[in-house]
Amino acid sequence: MPIPRLACLVALAALSTGAQAQDRGSVNPKPLPPLENPDAPGTPAKALFGRVTRGAAGPARIHGFYAKGCFSGGEALPLDGPNWQVMRPSRNRMWGTPYLVDFVERLSSKATRVGWPGLLVGDMSQPRGGPMLTGHASHQIGIDADVWLTPMPGHRMSRAEREETSATDMVRADRLDIDPNVWTPQHLQLIKLTAEQPEVERIFVNAAIKKALCREAGGGRWLSKVRPMYGHNYHYHIRLACPAGQDDCQSQDPPPSGDGCGDLAYWFSDAILHPKPPKVKPKPKPPMTMAALPAACRAVLTAP
Repeated sequence: MPIPRLACLVALAALSTGAQAQDRGSVNPKPLPPLENPDAPGTPAKALFGRVTRGAAGPARIHGFYAKGCFSGGEALPLDGPNWQVMRPSRNRMWGTPYLVDFVERLSSKATRVGWPGLLVGDMSQPRGGPMLTGHASHQIGIDADVWLTPMPGHRMSRAEREETSATDMVRADRLDIDPNVWTPQHLQLIKLTAEQPEVERIFVNAAIKKALCREAGGGRWLSKVRPMYGHNYHYHIRLACPAGQDDCQSQDPPPSGDGCGDLAYWFSDAILHPKPPKVKPKPKPPMTMAALPAACRAVLTAP
């Protein structure tokens, strides 16, 4: 099913950040320099939220939409759990609402029951959400998380391993299907298990992975939650629905009816796999400022 041209352009822009899971971190990260004029109206919101190192005190409250918002009362997922390990800790993106942190911990335990050795958890959110300095457009309200499609090793990874290990590319070089040398039945079971959780609103994967799920799963209502998206060769993106009682959290429209397995031809068309460069290079979109975020995000940003 073709997507609107505007949505296509947005997704193409997101494609350029698809290697974020592969970008190495740092064992000794340096703090960002202070901003000369943080209160200027034109200061990018990402420059402000990207410099916050801990969560905002108070109850957990979500403000806004996945790609335009923030949250207070955040928690950091511990770097190590019985069935998970956090990757790229130097980014300080292992934060989320308690709702998300609890979900990841519970999912990691359930995953071992379907033969998955444990979760390698990638980016969640910044300590108070908001736009990120690099990478994601979403992950702003503390209910998105990336999980690597690389199985957790049988040892506690060192800091250097977590910062420098590359995730496994699950997609064949021609991008038409999964790589059978790395894809396993346990990958299907992990994604299926995640999609079956009632809190999950969407899962984003590369179209080749969706194609494999459709072929191998034999159907199922859970497939409707799994949506193809540019990039996502190395990880799957979990998006939770707005939790009850969070009236300022803006939900996404429900996924289209059906399993979506008959709508994949678009993603494998030559125009998408081998797009021609534009005749005129588009102007970069100006960064989001605080004025574009919910008004409550100003208080979240300055809270103790």
